Amino acid sequence: MSKVYKTHDYGNIPIQEIEDKDFCNFSQIANLTIRELCKKQNAHLLICPPQLDTYKDNLADNYIFTFDEQNLYTGDLLGFIGKNDSQLTIGTRFSKNSSEDYFLHYMLQKVFKINLLDLKHSTSEEKIFDFLIYMFPFYLKRALRQGLYKKYNHKNYNDANVRGTINIPQHIKCNIPFSGNIAYKVKEYACDNDLTQLIRHTIEYIRSSTMASILKVDADTEAYVSQICNATPSYCRHALNNVIAKNLKSIYHPYYTEYRALQNLCINILKYKKLKYGLDDNRIYGLLFSGSWLWEEFLYKTILSKCGFLHPQNRSGKGGVYLFDKSSADMLMSRCKRYPDYFKDNCILDAKYKRLDNNRIDRNDMHQIISYMYVEKAGIGGFIYPTSEEDIKVTQLGNLRGYGGLIYNIGVPIPQEDGTFAMFVAKMKNVQQKLKEKISALY
Repeated sequence: MSKVYKTHDYGNIPIQEIEDKDFCNFSQIANLTIRELCKKQNAHLLICPPQLDTYKDNLADNYIFTFDEQNLYTGDLLGFIGKNDSQLTIGTRFSKNSSEDYFLHYMLQKVFKINLLDLKHSTSEEKIFDFLIYMFPFYLKRALRQGLYKKYNHKNYNDANVRGTINIPQHIKCNIPFSGNIAYKVKEYACDNDLTQLIRHTIEYIRSSTMASILKVDADTEAYVSQICNATPSYCRHALNNVIAKNLKSIYHPYYTEYRALQNLCINILKYKKLKYGLDDNRIYGLLFSGSWLWEEFLYKTILSKCGFLHPQNRSGKGGVYLFDKSSADMLMSRCKRYPDYFKDNCILDAKYKRLDNNRIDRNDMHQIISYMYVEKAGIGGFIYPTSEEDIKVTQLGNLRGYGGLIYNIGVPIPQEDGTFAMFVAKMKNVQQKLKEKISALY
């Protein structure tokens, strides 16, 4: 029987509460960075955001959790990770109910553009399944935007239009006495292949689950689901074990780069159907989200985009500010482009998910926002962070010397989980509206 340990970001679990077997499994994950874990042959991890190396906080170099002699410590990452039967789920520190995490679900739904008002799960394993399903439209759209995945397949035909290698044994078996047909094999570049079949099986599995509405969250998702179904006419639900076995080796393709993550996600989803398809028993598996990334994207999509703020994308090189003027050397300018979280006219804001106790800002974070304010001659700067306070708290940290400029700490209250998820959503919408008004009042 597998055991699931539960904790939250920036939390800890006493070592004495972890059984010896589980401690042995966790010790092979602890104190290793995501980059190191992903390089392991038996690792089956899905990380969001996908581009680890280009994220500004060096996500690939984060530890999922660490050990010392007394405690297991977690950091910024959310989700779940496991090895063999030992599993650890990491929720947000704002969740009081161990079986629910409304804030994490709410952020996921807003960031990945999903609208569900009911969370129909009661066990940890079902919650993990929910997280996997949330990701499916996101990864499906990323992959299908590169086009339908095609590969060469060998197909057998038996007709009079020979266009391949004659299959003599099959011809003798099927066409004696000779009836005008010839058995032959053809190597075809087709959309109906092992990977698209895996995606199709995942779609059909989701359709049969309580979260079938995920497949209709937007027009793009519906169109891509229809495209996969039309491209896989040979689909047979009884062939699932065989399809999964053929997809255990991750694809590497110079063009279809986004399909690898989708392939891993599909296998993870189908894994929760408890099929025995021969995965290595000694594997490391999981789905992890960067709490900082989720919080940053959540703030922009729900509030700051509506206030007119720009949100530079350092992963794609879009937006950003230059530290030098246009008269400087081009090479120097390209190397000195920086990406504040949000900026607008006279205001620069920075999202912080980590704890900000007693308004203590890390010196590097403070130096960074002062640099942005100096270059842009901004009069307003601020840090936005989630808090367990009851009301939005705006604290003025001080007025800068030189060009001047006020810096604020803006604490965003996360509602308590006193009722249903729909009630939590209503409270969050109220918080978002008040925060929008507070930020507009600053500039």
